[in-house]
Formats: sequence, structure tokens, C-alpha cells
Amino acid sequence: MSVFVPGHITGFFNIENHDSKLKNGSCGAGFLLSKGVRTTILESDSFDYDVNQGNDTVINEVLKILNLDETNFKIIQDITLPIGAGFGTSAASALSITLALNEFLDLNYSLELCGQIAHMAEVNLGAGLGDVIAQTGKGLVLRTKPGAPGIGEIESFEEDVYVAWKTFGAIETSEIIQDPKHKKVISEVGLKYLEMFEEEPNLDNFLTFSAKFSQETKLMTSEVKNQIEYFNSMDNILGSSMAMLGNTVFAFAYDEETFKNLNIKDLHIDKINNIGIVYD
Repeated sequence: MSVFVPGHITGFFNIENHDSKLKNGSCGAGFLLSKGVRTTILESDSFDYDVNQGNDTVINEVLKILNLDETNFKIIQDITLPIGAGFGTSAASALSITLALNEFLDLNYSLELCGQIAHMAEVNLGAGLGDVIAQTGKGLVLRTKPGAPGIGEIESFEEDVYVAWKTFGAIETSEIIQDPKHKKVISEVGLKYLEMFEEEPNLDNFLTFSAKFSQETKLMTSEVKNQIEYFNSMDNILGSSMAMLGNTVFAFAYDEETFKNLNIKDLHIDKINNIGIVYD
């Protein structure tokens, strides 16, 4: 059994802490990528796993929540995006593992319940607050109510647009979302742009508000700032901003050639994913 969960980049957000882990989360806006995490479950005489990058932390957390101690299967995970750089890879990992195990073991859990398990794993590990529920959507995703799937709420908007990204490395998400000063600024600025975006949820506003959010929260690094300025100086680029939370830049364009003609080392070209989760 194989399940693919797309990567997710957040443009702006606010933190919504709650005593209940399932209600703990964030609101905001982001988009899904065509790359992400694919988890395959194979029959085996004993438990084993093979992850192409990263470690078994997420796998073990999901198995712990599912209370699966004695396991006779092998987990193969292919992560096609950088870890810790703002692509929601830990959430995609947790959700794809949970969904694949649900199918393989005939647990008959709903998508919402699988999403809640993955969300719990994310919160327990301090890895993220809103990627899991966003990854159950398609295209451009607005998170209107915080929490896990079935508790939080999202709206999806299909967008036929190319996205290019370049990463300069990782940012430790837990250090930011658990820091009181960062949390206060992020929540105040994020709520302001969330309310504005809810009034007019379109691509232009997403790009504009994402850029202003990264500037006003002072999360933007000098490397990201310089790259954004370069992108914004180019014709036919719709806009550019920083992936939250990662030392990564993204930009949108309607034409793939716009990005192919740029002389930027390690630039990756993708497309907004309007399909979402795929079962193979």
C-alpha cells in the first residue's frame, strides 16, 4: 500500500494554542506542491523501515499513538522535499504513514481520524501546527479554524500557476512557535492579514500579505530578502515571499519559462497541486 501526501508551504499564519492537542493549531494560508512524501507499506517477517532522508522520529511517534508494538511490516518513505525548510515534510510524513497503515492493516479509520493522529504526532514533536489539515486540501488552502482535521476548518482554491523555490537551509520550527515573543508578534501580524485575506481570498492578496507578514514579523533572513528582491525585479513574476517556517523563498508565475530563463543556482520549479492526497 502506498500513499502520497503533498508538501505544503505557508505564507502567513497566526498561532492558536489550546489545552487540547487536537484543537491546538494555527490559522493562515498556504499552498500545496506536486512534490511531498510517499509512504509504502510492505509485508515483512519483522518490523523495518527505510527513509531516504531524515530519521525514524515521526514513524515512531505515529506507531506509538496507534499503539502498534509488534509489527510485521516494512515502511518505506520517500521524501522529495528538503526537511526543516518550510515544506511541511514532517506533517506529510505523519499523515502518509497513518493513511498507509490504515489501508494496509484494514483499520477502517476515516480520513479525519487519520488526520487527527498525524496532527497529534506533529504537536507532540513540536514540528508544526497547521500543515496536516492543509494537506487534506487542494491548491491554495485557507485555514479558517485551528486544529486537526474534523476540528479545524479549511477552504481550498484551485490555482493554475507555477511555483519556483530555492532554500538556503532549515529553521528550527519549535524554537520559534514555542518562544513567547515570536508567538505574540506572529499571532498579531498573522491575524491582521488572515482577516484581510478572508475578505478577498485571491492569489495576488496571498502573495502580498505573505511578503508583508515575513517583513513585519522580522522572520526574513538576509539571504531570503535578497532573493525576493531579485524575483520581484523580474517581469512576469507575480510575487515572491518566504516559506513559513523555513529559510526558503518561493515565487509564482503563470508561465514555466519565466523561471527556466532565470539564472538562479539550485532553483526548483514546481506547480501548485490541485489534486491533493493520492492512494496507489
